[in-house]
Order: sequence, then C-alpha cells, then structure tokens
Amino acid sequence: MSYGNITDVPGVKVGNIENFEALTGCTAILIEEGAVCGVDVRGSAPGTRETELLDPINLVDRIHAVCLSGGSAFGLDSASGIMQFLEEKDIGLDVGVAKVPIVPGAVLFDLPFGDPKIRPDKKMGYEAAQQAKSGYFPFGNVGAGCGATVGKIAGFENCMKGGLGSASIKLKNGLIVGAIVAVNAVGDIRDPSNREILAGPIDPETGELIDSLVYMQENAEANLLPGSNTTIGLVAANTTLTKAEAKKIAQITQNALARTIYPAHTMLDGDTIFAIGTGGDSYSVDLIGNVAAQVMEEAILQAVKSADAIDGVPSYKSRENNDK
Repeated sequence: MSYGNITDVPGVKVGNIENFEALTGCTAILIEEGAVCGVDVRGSAPGTRETELLDPINLVDRIHAVCLSGGSAFGLDSASGIMQFLEEKDIGLDVGVAKVPIVPGAVLFDLPFGDPKIRPDKKMGYEAAQQAKSGYFPFGNVGAGCGATVGKIAGFENCMKGGLGSASIKLKNGLIVGAIVAVNAVGDIRDPSNREILAGPIDPETGELIDSLVYMQENAEANLLPGSNTTIGLVAANTTLTKAEAKKIAQITQNALARTIYPAHTMLDGDTIFAIGTGGDSYSVDLIGNVAAQVMEEAILQAVKSADAIDGVPSYKSRENNDK
C-alpha cells in the first residue's frame, strides 16, 4: 500500500507534534535501523545541528533520525528529546559505554506568530518521536509546519500560511523515493508546471498576490531579519549510498526549491535539505537525485495547498474557498 508520503520508503517513520496556541511544532523522522545521510545547506542564515558530522570526510556514516523544528535556534533543543527516545530503545552509535543516537536537524523561524516564548523543546521532541510511525499522517499545520508562513518579502503582515508536506514515488525498477518538507519561505510558492503563484505576499489594497521577484526589484531592501524564513526537508530512498552520494542527492534536490520558491536560497533563508539511503539496490545518483527533486516539488506544493488559515494569515485553501 502506498500512502503518498515519505514513509513509503522502507524503514522511515514520521511523528509530528505541535502547539496550536503557540503556533509551533516539530517533526521527528526516525530511521531506527540507521541510514547513510548527506546534507546541503544553501540558505545564508541556517539553524542546524550535526551537519558537519555528515561531511563525507568525517567518520560517522549512519544517522538514526532527523529533526525538523520550528522555534528558530531555540527549536534545536527538540532533537535532544528524539535522542532520549532512541537511547531508551537502545538505538545509536555504539561507543562501548553507551549507544549515542545520531540526530541531525534544522529549524525554521516561526516566532512572530502565536506565542514566541513557547518553542519546541526536548519534551516536544520526545513526544514527536513517540508518535513516529509509518503510514498516513496529515499535512499542513502540523509538526514543523504548524507556524510556517510564506510570502514575507512585503512584511509579515502581508504573508500567507505555509506548512508541512510530503510525497513519494515508486518506479518500475523498484526505486522508492520520498520527501518531507516544512515550507516557511520568504518568497512566493509557484506551480512549476505553469509558474502560477499559489501562495505569497498579498497586496493589502487589491488583495492580489504580489510577485516577489518584481517586489524585490522595486524595493531595494526587504524589512526582514536574516534567518526569519527557511525551507527545511528530507528526501529518502530505498538504496545504498555513500555519504558523498547522499550529499550530491541533497544538492540536486535543492533544484526543487529553485523551481517552486521565488526567490529561494536568499540571505534571509536557512534552506537545508537532508538526503538518506535506507539500504537496498544501487541506482545512479543522477536518477535518484532528479526523482528526489521531482518528489520534493510535490511535497512543497502539498505543504502550501494543505495549510489552513490562522488568525490574520490566510492560506491557499481559504483564498480558494473565498473565490468560489
């Protein structure tokens, strides 16, 4: 059975936890048997954990979970809860005196909405890990996407709701690739098939969506803080990879952001993509990477299309319903 999300890749489980009053949350992606992982960081204001460990020249070659979280840099604490959960299950890198779970992570900035004093912490990370399972999970205002927004280049007061999305594909040759992403971009989100703007900054006078690239050209400086936006995600495949191959796949997957987010990889973003291979047959890196980019595009679109409006922040769905 296919669930149309990243858990279609064998060995991958997802758990989401959120605080709807604070409008923040975290997503735990567990790979309890371990997986080779690579990462590509292209946003210029990232908030990340354990990414240096994933460099192909470094020793540790298997991770046990990935944490995607809101809360800006405060949210990095939630990965400690995932570590605790895995340690209790005796999962981790065996260092003789203990097993150390390897949990890279990345965060996004959602503090302007809800309660900025409440952020994903160790307890929330532990609860997300407890929820982790294969199969169906909802998209939109869940997990790390709970407080995510998009289209902030004209100011937070004119933005729209982002969210969490996932997608998967299975090829005839047996390759399964899945993606999960929390979309919190400074720019607008477009359908790559026709470049239609699905969500982005809203003109307060006309109610129409603003083209972020045009806005950039007409306004020399956007009044936003670095790190206030970010798209973070993970792609997984049922294949055997080296760390170098995983890193290259993460790099290729970033093409999905460039094809759906305008602009992407700015000085205001912390865009980070992880890539894992859970083991299995070997396939070409070009095949895996380009399929991963395709699946990530769909996950980004699902994140925005599934999101619900919050107080003062409309969503794709709410605008569509108002137009009918």
